[in-house]
Amino acid sequence: MKRAANKPENESIAAPGLQRLRLRRLRAHPNEHESRRENKVKADINVTPLVDVVLVLLIIFMVVTPIIASGVPVELPKTVHHTRKPDDGKDIIIAVTANKTVYVAGRAVSAAAEVTRLVEEERRRHPEKSAFVKADNRTTYGAVREVMEAVHKAGLDDVMLGTEEAKEQP
Repeated sequence: MKRAANKPENESIAAPGLQRLRLRRLRAHPNEHESRRENKVKADINVTPLVDVVLVLLIIFMVVTPIIASGVPVELPKTVHHTRKPDDGKDIIIAVTANKTVYVAGRAVSAAAEVTRLVEEERRRHPEKSAFVKADNRTTYGAVREVMEAVHKAGLDDVMLGTEEAKEQP
């Protein structure tokens, strides 16, 4: 009994069965081999959801920013020469409106004693803070002086007055 050239006996018997199985698979799924070659990873980025999120965030910031930055609206007196100090968030902001209503950190207060108490509390929490008084141009000098005395009673000597820079006339 001679063997076929370097083929084991069981491979020659199983080979026709394997070929039939492969043919059945090809007939059942004729494009299987082509689809495997075409199923490459596509590196397209869908930016539509990203743009949607960015636009929503932009709208939120546009709505919220004026609410945060506004505080109490007062019309500040105009001065020609004054030094500018950027708002670093380390000031106790006290506002006096045209109708003499006093606000400390955005909260309305009714008496000078309450201004003193609130400034003392804020100084206990943050000793590095100074006072920034912004008074309306139409309010009386006496109302502003009363607030400044209340701040002085709280032990705070560093008081800044808010003004708006006037344009110089040539």
